[in-house]
Amino acid sequence: MFNKKCCMNRMPCNDECKRQDPIMEPVINNCVEREFVHEVKHCCPINTHYINKHIYNHTYTPMYTCTEENVVINNDCGGCCKFMGR
Repeated sequence: MFNKKCCMNRMPCNDECKRQDPIMEPVINNCVEREFVHEVKHCCPINTHYINKHIYNHTYTPMYTCTEENVVINNDCGGCCKFMGR
């Protein structure tokens, strides 16, 4: 297509008249998906609580003792010596 001004005025068509206006096409939208990965550090405190149980098992061991008693019995015949002198 020629420039309208040149053709309407019936002017001689020179290089300027032959130049066409650019045709505007519809906008092409490019969609680019981008992902950004972020590392978010979290502090998770962990406490360990120890319960120490002290268990006492009682055992009983008998300890035997021994005592001794000596009893002296003196049998006096009451007159045994009298028999010896006869």
